[in-house]
Amino acid sequence: MSNNAIQAYQNADNFALAQRMATSLAASTVLPPQYQNNVANCLVALDVAARVGCSPFLVMQNLDIIHGRPTWNSKFIIATLNSCGRFRDLRFDFFGDEGKDSFGCQCTAVDVATGEIVKGERITIEMAKKEGWYTRSGSKWPTMPRQMLQYRAASFFSRIYAPDILFGMHSAEEMRDISSEPNRIKTEFAEAIVVETKPAPENKTSTDELF
Repeated sequence: MSNNAIQAYQNADNFALAQRMATSLAASTVLPPQYQNNVANCLVALDVAARVGCSPFLVMQNLDIIHGRPTWNSKFIIATLNSCGRFRDLRFDFFGDEGKDSFGCQCTAVDVATGEIVKGERITIEMAKKEGWYTRSGSKWPTMPRQMLQYRAASFFSRIYAPDILFGMHSAEEMRDISSEPNRIKTEFAEAIVVETKPAPENKTSTDELF
């Protein structure tokens, strides 16, 4: 993805231009509520769009503010992983017995540069229950387990293998699941911000394992 978005905080000229753009965007009625009549939020979205490399409008539609924290919509995370050019054959492999705590999902893809398979964390219903995601009030885990497993697997994968693309931020669904633990949010969000400076771990296997 590419665009001509302005990095608002790069210099004074960029900031002035971005502020005018943000003022215009804030007057729009087709943006999510958190951006309408809110120049500051629009300014942040413009800067994020420039760094991520996509349309400001697309960022605003998918950057959810939850408890004051910026988060990505899980569908946007998956779409970005598919279109960034770094991976191919992104897929979600289910394992275990559906309906039981052993049921889970793992996000895998082929690294375009090396041809090797890269594997994300194995997410299970047991993990969701132990972490409190499953039992949270209003949780979608009991009614939409397959989709929630896929969303969480994609979020974990992105923070391991593409933190520089998505800033290592949590997914919106993930932040809602941990929103009842304010101290944990502070710690995990701080880790998400610095994770992009860390090299991706060696968690690769040959494509032969697909067969």
